[in-house]
Amino acid sequence: MTFTTFVRPLALALFVAGILDAAEVRPNMLLLDGAFAGDTVLAVGERGTILRSTDQALTWQAAKTGTAATLTGVSSGPGSPKAWAVGHDALILFSNDAGATWTKQWQGENLQDSFLDVLALDGERVIAVGAYGLYLSSLDGGRTWQRRKIIDGDFHFNRIARGPTGTLYLAGERGTLLRSRDQGINWERIESPYDGSFYGLLPLSARALVACGLQGRIFRSDDDGATWTPVPNQARALIATAVVAEGGALLFAGQARAWLISRDGGQTVLPWASPLTGAVAELVSLPGGRVLALGEAGATLLPRP
Repeated sequence: MTFTTFVRPLALALFVAGILDAAEVRPNMLLLDGAFAGDTVLAVGERGTILRSTDQALTWQAAKTGTAATLTGVSSGPGSPKAWAVGHDALILFSNDAGATWTKQWQGENLQDSFLDVLALDGERVIAVGAYGLYLSSLDGGRTWQRRKIIDGDFHFNRIARGPTGTLYLAGERGTLLRSRDQGINWERIESPYDGSFYGLLPLSARALVACGLQGRIFRSDDDGATWTPVPNQARALIATAVVAEGGALLFAGQARAWLISRDGGQTVLPWASPLTGAVAELVSLPGGRVLALGEAGATLLPRP
């Protein structure tokens, strides 16, 4: 299952044309990822959509991107106005002003290649990952990119994340879990607790991780992935994302009505009553304890969990 199968054809035609790029817009199109660039919230999605908010997701403006390709990931280096967005058509976009303006920075020759996530380690080091083992990295702010194969097999890389000590983690299909202790130079396999796809991977501390995937599966590790414990729950839908809100609550979401909450660091979870009934691709923690949900319904501010 992929969230890019949901389409709303009319929603972004004006934005791609640049007609509404400076005006306030309703964020009711399919959105697939979000991140902070400084104090600005960025969200990306279908038909080249990039939205930005400077008031903690209360209002949104559309940025002109010059593409109609679906965008699946966005990231900004800590303390840097530089941001990167990736997506279908083997495309990487770059912004030097916290998402206000964007340019095409890289595009592969094979437009069937699809990026699924991106992580900016800082203003110079960036890693973009995607379908069929797609992996590119840059050490110079995206001026040059190096493509390489980091594992045997063309498995999709769905998520890349960084822990509080700088360790990087990759999660993907067929039980793929990888770890890098040297900022992506070398990757090692983490023993997987099951052979299905992982869509969410969240470092909670220096050694604690949660990973989630198909059919409500959630696993927790207290030893940096050496061993995993399944977290029992009643969800049977895909769990795509997890986030720790201010205050410590750990929230999980995915396909329609797949909402779970943990107040003990992921050791146990319970159903959570959400106002959303559609699929969610990403959760973003906002100051003050609120959470932003991005997905089939667009951008939705949730009550404090």
